[in-house]
Amino acid sequence: MDFNDTPDEAAYRAQAKAWLEANAPTRHVAGDTEGDADYMPASRAWQAKKAAAGYACITWPKEWGGQGGNPIQQVIFNQEEARHPIPPNPFQIGLGMCVPTVATFADADTKARFVGPALRGEEIWCQLFSEPSGGSDVAAARTRAVRADDGSGDWIIDGQKVWTTGAQFSNFGIVVTRTDPDAPKHKGLTMFWVDMGDPGIEVRPIHQMSGGSGFNEVFFTGVRVKDSQRLGAVNDGWKVILVTLMNERLAVGGASGAGWAEFMEAARSIPGLDGAPALKDQALREKLADWYVQAEGLKHTRNRTMTALSRGQTPGPESSIGKIISAVQMQELGNAAIEMLDQYGIIDDPALAPMKGAFHSSVMFAPGLRIAGGTDEILKNIIAERVLGLPGDIRVDKDVAFKDLPTGR
Repeated sequence: MDFNDTPDEAAYRAQAKAWLEANAPTRHVAGDTEGDADYMPASRAWQAKKAAAGYACITWPKEWGGQGGNPIQQVIFNQEEARHPIPPNPFQIGLGMCVPTVATFADADTKARFVGPALRGEEIWCQLFSEPSGGSDVAAARTRAVRADDGSGDWIIDGQKVWTTGAQFSNFGIVVTRTDPDAPKHKGLTMFWVDMGDPGIEVRPIHQMSGGSGFNEVFFTGVRVKDSQRLGAVNDGWKVILVTLMNERLAVGGASGAGWAEFMEAARSIPGLDGAPALKDQALREKLADWYVQAEGLKHTRNRTMTALSRGQTPGPESSIGKIISAVQMQELGNAAIEMLDQYGIIDDPALAPMKGAFHSSVMFAPGLRIAGGTDEILKNIIAERVLGLPGDIRVDKDVAFKDLPTGR
């Protein structure tokens, strides 16, 4: 593992740093990514500025508006960008998951239509995978797509999706549908792109305990789509899904927010049971030590990924480790911090709570993060099978027609 930039990487870092210092915002904007639209004009403006300079999607080819760069250059830019008070990024799902899938499987005209506007922040995309009865099992999709009976070749989509991030402000989306219920669940799937403004699509924001509404329920009722909106071959949607999920693992990443250092800072000033600073409590210090060790382990795991990227290699499934560890740590650390505050832990007003309510935000946000991009259980399976080489789970439904699977009713 090499912790240092190569000469070429150092030069690129200097270039990115200089551009950001000349162009990045100098202060945060109001709003957040959970339904408050106050940030959107600033986010669009920043995205357009990056796109004009080729920094919006560095690894994309130049004809798409990127630099034709390598993944380590994107990592370097992201690191330097994080040093500035940039607005929220509502384009992450579209540019990280949806548009690359469209670019891989759609025809030339479709790519030409969507890549540029998405890159410039003019259009936003969402990913319509999860369903109420499927959980993290994407292949359990029950949303149906059937051929229209008028001979047009169009498809009619009916069903429901849930936990769709950003659907309330998205212009387009990619949706997984069941097109052959007589095939096993991983085979009878087809993916389409859809216009979220279609009158047959209803978006209902889900009110979260954090007070925001970043997730949504999405209902499809008689939504007609053309066959040209299909991504990949009919009933071969699982291949398309895998491309999207691979991108999702990288786009979702690990957790952010208050960490062990912020916890230690708060523990220095908050009194414990005997009136001494809470940091003097041995049990608390043991927890803090565990969080520090975990954080260092995650840092070096990320460094290993960066080393692979720097050498032109493809990072392995080890990237799943980052989210499963950091999301759990975020939840545990936030809970411990609020318990440490005792009766004052109920106060989550950023103007009054320690660390401007960062610990409260962690407690409210972490449960969702433990689902997004794969639940803890899904990621543990990936790590067990693909990192540790353990045998895979036995799948008794592998060759069973989807329509014959038990539903629990």
